[in-house]
Amino acid sequence: MLTTLAIANYRSLRDLVVPMGPLNLVTGANGSGKSNLYRALRLLAETAQGGVVPALAREGGLRSTLWAGPENITRRMRSGEVPVQGGPRQESVSLRMGFAGDDFGYAIDLGLPIPSMSAFALDPEIKRETIWNGPFLRGANALVDRRGPMARIRDGRGWRVVAEHLNGFESLFGQLADPERAPEVLTLRETIRGWRFYDHFRSDAESPARLPQLGTRTPVLSHDGRDLAAAWQTIREIGDARALDAAVADAFPGAVVEVVENEGRFSLQFSQHGLLRPLSAAELSDGTLRYLLWIAALHTPRPPPLMVLNEPETSLHPDLLPPLARLIAHASRRSQVWVVSHASRLIAALEEAPECNAVRLEKELSQTSIVGQGTLDAPPWHWPAR
Repeated sequence: MLTTLAIANYRSLRDLVVPMGPLNLVTGANGSGKSNLYRALRLLAETAQGGVVPALAREGGLRSTLWAGPENITRRMRSGEVPVQGGPRQESVSLRMGFAGDDFGYAIDLGLPIPSMSAFALDPEIKRETIWNGPFLRGANALVDRRGPMARIRDGRGWRVVAEHLNGFESLFGQLADPERAPEVLTLRETIRGWRFYDHFRSDAESPARLPQLGTRTPVLSHDGRDLAAAWQTIREIGDARALDAAVADAFPGAVVEVVENEGRFSLQFSQHGLLRPLSAAELSDGTLRYLLWIAALHTPRPPPLMVLNEPETSLHPDLLPPLARLIAHASRRSQVWVVSHASRLIAALEEAPECNAVRLEKELSQTSIVGQGTLDAPPWHWPAR
């Protein structure tokens, strides 16, 4: 489980250190930085997929994603005595992301490349990467340390150099994940690759979830929900079928969801009290279909180490939000869950869960911060120096 998430210089996240628990609820007013925090977490996940630099390029490049305010906001700027203004840059251009967990911590520092004749001169370059053991980085607990093209691994009380010519545009996870030379890198890479993000369930008239699909065993629902019926049947056969039925009954009392198979194609049927025939997925309302997608996603027989849900209340009737909160709280017993929401009813229901870690964001002078978090309240965190 992750215990701390840290982001520096990414859009409005000038310097944010977030404590994490089994169930994390991120809220705040529009424009407070919720989406930036979610996107930063997705960007951090791309390090293990080999796509952190392309992901930054899709956002407009490093210069577009960097904090656009001054390096330091003084007390007089905050009070309005003087205008917000910058000065000569004192620090290197740096976008930093990291986390600490029960087993390992990780931090990455991206900056501008050394001027060259390459046509890819705008690509950011990885300056530092560090893996450590413990709640925060200290000199004694670092296990793997990368500085530019060189990487070294802890060897007893000293260090052993394992690479001297790493590509600046690729993370350690893509170049050094060796079970013999660097088992920590491989372990952490596979853990991050297991993170699961859901933010794009389709429920429109042309949604694949509404149509019969060729079915294979599906322990993990796809990000757009196209294999909903196959995932549902997989949960019935190798997952918790009782919890699946209970989740349907909690949201739709008296309703029953069944999977129909026809020549290898799977589809859902929704039976409800008062109807003379079951409804196909094509006939369901957007909200009902989307809720069934959430049931399938959160009852996966293969729970991930981290599941991230971005605005799960979309298209749902307010009466479905308390059952959704119970569904999410139940899932947090098997996976660490991160929820970004602005639906007051869902927020209130989730906050009733004892394990809920509510993180409310606010923005002052375009800089995102956590409401009520003082200097001494943030978890301890140290970035690796360049």
